[in-house]
Amino acid sequence: MNLMNFVDYAGTFAFAISGIRLASAKKFDWFGAYVIGFVTAIGGGTLRDLLLNVTPFWMIQPSYLIITGIALITVITFGKHLIKLNNTFFIFDAIGLGLFVVVGIEKSLEVGFPFWVTIIMGMITGSVGGILRDILINEVPLIFRKDIYALACVLGGFVYYICTKLHAPIELTQILSASSVIIMRLLAVKYHLSLPVLKGNENEN
Repeated sequence: MNLMNFVDYAGTFAFAISGIRLASAKKFDWFGAYVIGFVTAIGGGTLRDLLLNVTPFWMIQPSYLIITGIALITVITFGKHLIKLNNTFFIFDAIGLGLFVVVGIEKSLEVGFPFWVTIIMGMITGSVGGILRDILINEVPLIFRKDIYALACVLGGFVYYICTKLHAPIELTQILSASSVIIMRLLAVKYHLSLPVLKGNENEN
């Protein structure tokens, strides 16, 4: 397994855990929780691949189904410990976000798109799965709340771009890009950093 595959699988596991963990809080059954975890893990990458006009990655090999199953078993086995950790969902979501941004960027580069497209694809890969997860569990998607989420993906894309311009080793580029996304998410939540809220006309009924 090369580093890129490890990053892809680690991101899949992290996002699946975040989805299953949230599904468990909503009292989903095991199958429902698996579906939520799987959609969270593959949603962004599926949209990315469709836009890039390639076969969605999870339809080529069953490993993503298996990884989601492992994530479900992990939550079932250690569920009580995970539930007691209030920040578990956020931590796994942040990790998955950072790793998937790197995956989205590199897959877009492989197809031959310019860097501004790869940054958008990185954001889509990292955020769309979470949007679908939140919609399915009847929550307002995290990306649309006053919380820095998509911008963290964009930052990761720019870090990746700068590293390539500086001819940094690919492993270091991947680590710095993913880490920048994760750190920005952690700092945004810790210090309550957010974008201004778009306010409507107060005179509207």
